[in-house]
Amino acid sequence: MAQPAGDLARPGPADILKLLAPYPGRAAMATRIALICALTAFVTSAYGTPEAAISAYVVFFLNRPDRVLSVMLSSALLVLVTLMIGLVTVVAMFALDDPMWRVACITGLSFGLLFVTSASKLRPIGAILAMIVGFALDELGSVPFGEVATRALLYVWLMVAIPVGISIGVNLLIAPSPRKLAGRALAKRLRLAAQSLVEPEATADELSACLREGDAEIGTWLKLSVVDGSSVRDDVGPLRQAVSSTLTILVAADLAVREASGRLPASFAAPVAETLENMARMLEAGGYPVDIELKLPSVTELTPLARLVVRDLHDAITRFAVVEAQADVESTGKTGTDSGTAKRAQAQTDAEGKVETAARTEAQPQAQVKAEPTPPPTAKRGGFFLPDAFTNPEHVRYALKTTVAAMFCYLLYSQINWPGIHTCFITVYMVSLGTTAETVEKMTLRIAGCLVGALLGIAAIVFVTPVLTSVAGLMTLVLIGAWLSAWIAFGSPRMAYAGFQIALVFFMCVLQGAAPGYDLTVARDRTIGILIGNVVVYLVFTRVWPVTVAARIDAGLAALRQQWERLAALPDAVTRRAQAASAMAQCGALEQDIALMHYEPSWVRPEAQWIAERRSALAKLDALEGPMFLLAERRPGDAAIEGWLKRAMDGLPMPSAETGAKVTPLPVAPNAASPEAAANDDTRTALLRLGDARLTQLEHAASDDAAKGLATHAPA
Repeated sequence: MAQPAGDLARPGPADILKLLAPYPGRAAMATRIALICALTAFVTSAYGTPEAAISAYVVFFLNRPDRVLSVMLSSALLVLVTLMIGLVTVVAMFALDDPMWRVACITGLSFGLLFVTSASKLRPIGAILAMIVGFALDELGSVPFGEVATRALLYVWLMVAIPVGISIGVNLLIAPSPRKLAGRALAKRLRLAAQSLVEPEATADELSACLREGDAEIGTWLKLSVVDGSSVRDDVGPLRQAVSSTLTILVAADLAVREASGRLPASFAAPVAETLENMARMLEAGGYPVDIELKLPSVTELTPLARLVVRDLHDAITRFAVVEAQADVESTGKTGTDSGTAKRAQAQTDAEGKVETAARTEAQPQAQVKAEPTPPPTAKRGGFFLPDAFTNPEHVRYALKTTVAAMFCYLLYSQINWPGIHTCFITVYMVSLGTTAETVEKMTLRIAGCLVGALLGIAAIVFVTPVLTSVAGLMTLVLIGAWLSAWIAFGSPRMAYAGFQIALVFFMCVLQGAAPGYDLTVARDRTIGILIGNVVVYLVFTRVWPVTVAARIDAGLAALRQQWERLAALPDAVTRRAQAASAMAQCGALEQDIALMHYEPSWVRPEAQWIAERRSALAKLDALEGPMFLLAERRPGDAAIEGWLKRAMDGLPMPSAETGAKVTPLPVAPNAASPEAAANDDTRTALLRLGDARLTQLEHAASDDAAKGLATHAPA
């Protein structure tokens, strides 16, 4: 069973080692980031541009695993920064001569940009833009107006333009294509399913975490693969079907792992695992398997749950990339092969199973399916602003709190004439988030990262920088520090912010100008500034209008229940599986939200009973995901699913979620005389018993916990 919701925060040493473990693509991503940072340090040193540390740090915000998103994000940020510099230029014409006007302009622009950040789709980079505007106005206040000020604005623009240009160039040359990343992700999931069938105890947690990831990222990669030409449009349908089939394989494997009666004997597990491994190799090679045949022994001796697992695995594997199109799919479930289609894999046989596959390269069209599948209905897209942008007061409060914290830091180092700690002003924008829990969690990780980065930076200044004799040595130093930071920053989200902070502090220590820096005072002042900024943000966000994640959890639970009710009634398998993957990912996000409550102060965090009730509801939903999905696959609209959901949410005051009206279950009336109907009835009975048993077990555990709590607090 998955780890209980709410027990995920504050990882121990063993958990940290797991979070730092390598995974496919992690080293390549860290190497690409480090290379871009080193090249940025070279260019800034060659041209003597100021704030080289910020230029190197911006690289971490510009890059994503695939080349398309990285290039698009870099280009978009450069356009936005150019517009912001133009805005600063206009404002500077009226504000630079008067310090009061300059402070007022920084405050007003900061509030406006932060409001837009909170209330629109600009959220990922809005705070960075606000920081750049404020930092630019502050820098202009220290130079006389005229040619020097104009040059200062140019340097601020170059501070972003240099890493943007280098990032675009490097990503176009060596970054992986979205198609390659999608194939790698599917291959990883198939290998995990194969391993779980052979070693169920060793992969239970990893399999549950994989289901929590959802399919959204893979779907995005498939769309982008058409944009950059790594996939042709005819390949998208089969690949989407492959994503759908992979979810079924994972759910079936999860059932086998979590239920002893669902385990498969070696005569079944071995051929299925070998088949999945062969399919994974083809996906990694850039193709996808078709025409798969899997021969297994008779299932008559297996338990009902084991038979269910075998049938689901067999159907999902043999129809892995077969698009359901009425005009082309025969009654046998096989599709023909076009004469122009090339084979990339030969038939493989053994005593228990046989797999015949044909995989196509990224550039070859899928010719055997002539009709495009009906795409799943997409949610209605909103505009630039969120629906509650001008009605929810939290957006205004977030902008006010962040602006107040930033301006306090700005006035602090200005009035005490200590410009070396100006990093406190930058830190406020980097740390502040919408809720108190997220802000405190991010602050905790950033303080830890700040201390690690300062230690590495000071050690580099003392032991490494004095022996550097060329810019190549400086590039090597930056390369090593950036690689270590990127390894953490682009790993688990639970530690990512620490990696970002390590990079910022390390760069500010070693990149003090056009040449290697030796001044320990600079490293000391910048580290102190970062710590001051973290403390200020903590005090403001925990004392002034603190925002708990409680409301988000209740709304999320209501939306999750309605999502399961809707998807359980969908007759289309591909759409239903896509919605199920989204629901599983949403459940994981809610578990993380409950875990975040550990970071909320006692006066912000809800009572322990409130948290226990939501944790219990999420645990029940987690236990029901497999049975609900498998039952919906066989009997869409089965009334038992709605009964399970009511039982899981029993006693919780659920707010109305704006996710659509309730869906009436579809009538299901199979022919009782057919063998298929009898098998379905047996399967349904097994799934009903499984879901009820899991709910009963969790309800008894919750009752025991409640009894222990009463006994603990009872008067002596």
